[in-house]
Amino acid sequence: MNIGFIGLGHVGAKLAGSLLRNGFELTVHDIDRATGDALIEQGAAWTDSAQQLAEASDIIITCLPSPAVSAQVMEADDGVIAGLSAGKVWLEMSTTDQAEVKRLGALVTARGAIPMDSPVSGGCHRAATGNISIFTGGDRSGFETALPALTVMGRRILHTGPLGSASVLKVITNYLAGVQLASTGEAFMVAKKAGVDLGVAFEAIRISSGNSFVHETEGQLILNGSYNANFTMDHEVKDVSLFDELGKNLGVPLELSPLVVEIMRDGLRRYGPRAWSSMVVKRLEDACDTDLRAPGFPEVLVDSEPEQTGFEVSVPSAWTGVTKGPTGFAQNIDQIANELVLGVL
Repeated sequence: MNIGFIGLGHVGAKLAGSLLRNGFELTVHDIDRATGDALIEQGAAWTDSAQQLAEASDIIITCLPSPAVSAQVMEADDGVIAGLSAGKVWLEMSTTDQAEVKRLGALVTARGAIPMDSPVSGGCHRAATGNISIFTGGDRSGFETALPALTVMGRRILHTGPLGSASVLKVITNYLAGVQLASTGEAFMVAKKAGVDLGVAFEAIRISSGNSFVHETEGQLILNGSYNANFTMDHEVKDVSLFDELGKNLGVPLELSPLVVEIMRDGLRRYGPRAWSSMVVKRLEDACDTDLRAPGFPEVLVDSEPEQTGFEVSVPSAWTGVTKGPTGFAQNIDQIANELVLGVL
């Protein structure tokens, strides 16, 4: 299976590296040729246009910074769509909105190819080891074609339903992470002002009902002071804004979301688009003239879990009213239970 990968940024280069490391024939492309150098040294091929890449590939993956950039890469005269033909699969691994991925999906379908939205969740440190989670929306046939590639890029793979459903879930999970980031900073500051040791506060939250993925990951980077989440402020603003726009378009009377968007935009104004997203907590540090530091926390996150072949996570039919896919839920429960016993999770 020949894979074409477009977009070699913080996440894309790591996902592409997992494909290459696991024996896939890989062709890469990016607006910045230098981003592909390390992959080319490891055996990847380079193409000068997205069209050439699509023509040479069975599965075309795009992992790009915004819906606008994705549209440009797909629809240019020498873009991906121009190189598509019957049977090829397009995996949109960018964080985008449902309407846009459906619009581009119709153009892909018109070429006889299969469109899938397939965003990732779990942080760059897990993308590097192939242990990140992946949501994938689209036809089941396209999902099964892409599954061998998905299971080396990610650990837990969820087929979310029709095209666009994965993008909805991605912006939902990113919004929740944004809320948790803002609340984590406030929790640390209140603990420090109350005279509680921040190392103790971190552990108390970690073992309690207040725990979250963001606390366990970005919380450590805040306490170190590096803030280096490998995710930038401009992307954070984009992600929480996508959720806010989606909720408003659906007529949901959002209350927290607009506040989170404004908090992130203020962080963008203060620290710039390429500042790490975790630096939004610095707003509170500046306002209180107090830093949130504790010894022993890492400057960067490293995934300590061993790289393992991923698997499809099936949702119980009792929860959805739909028939399960080929991978049974019981099988996944057994695998997760084994990981818990081994201390992986």
